[in-house]
Amino acid sequence: MTTAISTPPEVLRARMVDLITQARPTLPRVEDALRTVERHRYVPDSPVEEAYNVDLAVITKRASDGAALSCASVPSLVASMLDQLAVNPGDRILEIGAGTGYNAALLAYLTGPTGQVTTIDIDEEVTAGARRHLDATGYQHVRVITRDGALGDEACAPYDRIIVTVGPWDIPAAWWDQLAPGGRMVVPLRWRGQTRSIAFVKEENGLLRSESVELCGFVPMVGQAGEHSSPIDPDGHVSLYWDADQPINPDALRGVCGEAKTSTWSDTVVRGDESFDGIWLRLTAAEPGTCRITAHSDAVKAGLCTPAIPVRSPAIVEGSSLAYLALRRAGGTDPRWQLGAIGHGADGAALAGRLCAQIHEWNRDRAAQPTITAYRPFEEPDGHVVVKDSVRLVVSYR
Repeated sequence: MTTAISTPPEVLRARMVDLITQARPTLPRVEDALRTVERHRYVPDSPVEEAYNVDLAVITKRASDGAALSCASVPSLVASMLDQLAVNPGDRILEIGAGTGYNAALLAYLTGPTGQVTTIDIDEEVTAGARRHLDATGYQHVRVITRDGALGDEACAPYDRIIVTVGPWDIPAAWWDQLAPGGRMVVPLRWRGQTRSIAFVKEENGLLRSESVELCGFVPMVGQAGEHSSPIDPDGHVSLYWDADQPINPDALRGVCGEAKTSTWSDTVVRGDESFDGIWLRLTAAEPGTCRITAHSDAVKAGLCTPAIPVRSPAIVEGSSLAYLALRRAGGTDPRWQLGAIGHGADGAALAGRLCAQIHEWNRDRAAQPTITAYRPFEEPDGHVVVKDSVRLVVSYR
């Protein structure tokens, strides 16, 4: 039940949008949509203050273990992905992941009366809620369908725009086929342990090529099991996450963190408020063994494994050796951190050196954006290829 508040929803909504636009430029039409669509009416069981918290995802359904199954995404991320999508009036849009219906309402506002929005979700409880919210807020014309989102909706294809609001590991063939030539697909794709919102444009030759890449996080998409994980220490306090196409054998790494370690430090320094996630993205373009490492607080306290961010840091694995991104306090009075790598195993020092080389590359141009190209599975592209069931990805900084 919505709690009583002293500040009207329209004031909270205006404040939310002001914060979003102050943090980064937003397309005028996207800003208008955010100021118009009443987000609190799509999360009626949450306090209105939460509905308009710029940095809060409102969880609307959880699994028995507490894991989030559906949510209203963080408003700042919603705005960023709508900017990437660049909707035009009259566009035909397919949304994968219905959520609360809020994003579909924003899309309907952006397409206007001559456009069409279809939103799909595999969970009938989710679609029923989205339908109810959309009907109650004047967006009865939005099509809401209960089915596996990986199948898309051929009935209204081709689509000028496709947006995915769950976290897929792969790009199903149906999305590719149902996107019109020259159309745009925004998808928060997972590979090598990290997730990026990629705005792909479908070229005349059928390839999908990125126009922008943004850091993000999403509830994983049901039915795509392309990522593996395993503990690599006896107590289960250190774990690796890697992709199905990577020849990583966790048994060969069991206990490696307890072996002698090599610390290699770069000359790159960051402030406490500076993101260095771009290093991870660069690693996916250069190192086939890039994956994710996590360390429980007990492992960190014991000095067994001390990654830069214990819950999610990039690592490189080769055979029975690994190295992971690390940091230490830099000198001076300002809160600054020196970036480096810690290696374990016979080749740990070499791997730490290679990771530091990518830190240096990132530091040369921290704002550099890669080009990510998606190929069909039967194609054999040049470069370092990330192999998935339905696509082949090449990440390039050239």
